[in-house]
Amino acid sequence: MITIKNLPEPEYFVGHKACGGCGGSLVVRWTLKVLGERCIAVIPAGCMSAVGFIYPQMALGVNAMIAPFAATGAVLSGVARGLKARGIEDVTVVGFAGDGATADIGLQALSGAFDRRERMLYICYDNEAYMNTGIQKSGATPFGARTTTSPGGYRPETDAPKKDLIRIAAAHGIPYAATASVGYANDFLKKVQKAAQVEGPSFLHVFAPCPTGWGCDADSTVRLGKSVVDTGLWPLVEWENGAVRLNRNPARFAPLETYTGEQARFRRLTAADLADLEATRDRQWRALRAWVRESAGM
Repeated sequence: MITIKNLPEPEYFVGHKACGGCGGSLVVRWTLKVLGERCIAVIPAGCMSAVGFIYPQMALGVNAMIAPFAATGAVLSGVARGLKARGIEDVTVVGFAGDGATADIGLQALSGAFDRRERMLYICYDNEAYMNTGIQKSGATPFGARTTTSPGGYRPETDAPKKDLIRIAAAHGIPYAATASVGYANDFLKKVQKAAQVEGPSFLHVFAPCPTGWGCDADSTVRLGKSVVDTGLWPLVEWENGAVRLNRNPARFAPLETYTGEQARFRRLTAADLADLEATRDRQWRALRAWVRESAGM
């Protein structure tokens, strides 16, 4: 079992031009260390393609291509089908797409890829906005977060809630889907290893802080990735062949301020806002625990 302490030495994503503390770059680097050189990466026109495909300083040490922003799922399907036609079975097809290219613009292609049941791993590194094009609000932007298109902070009375991608994936009946966070590296690495062995499509939704877009310190990435889980704002969940389980099911949550207080994007949150956020979190956890019980037939 690969853990953060025994990661393989070879580097397959090195020399990129990502911002300091980029959570997305950690997701790509760690994943490729797990998968090794026998993989093909598909990356849409977002942060990771912008920082990784800068000629002549290409950062990717595996076969990789840039997909149209809306077409990650479709391109993954095509690559997987091509490998299958040639009888190549020992190559993992993996996609890395941000939340905008997954929850919004690429959702149709992702749904189609799930339906086609090709063997592929789709990873959404979620930094909760369209970071590459100017920090605009996405379908994954959380309550109260300031973006350039929601400068007053996202509000539930006027904006839709953050899309629940794990339930969307599960609703397609795919074999495996999970959430993860860069703050809990061993949990993430275990899920990558499991997803890579699935016969059919698998999906990982990974929390990936963006210091540039969030207004936080570059050395806070892993700390925030842990804090968001400890405060209950990002559950660690696995969906596997119809069964749901919680990888962490805390009896108590850490105070929300330990997470929101480090980020400029949440500076406008009032005490009333935090109370609303806490109530929403508790309601979502009740629904999540009910989903777990339902899947177990309880």
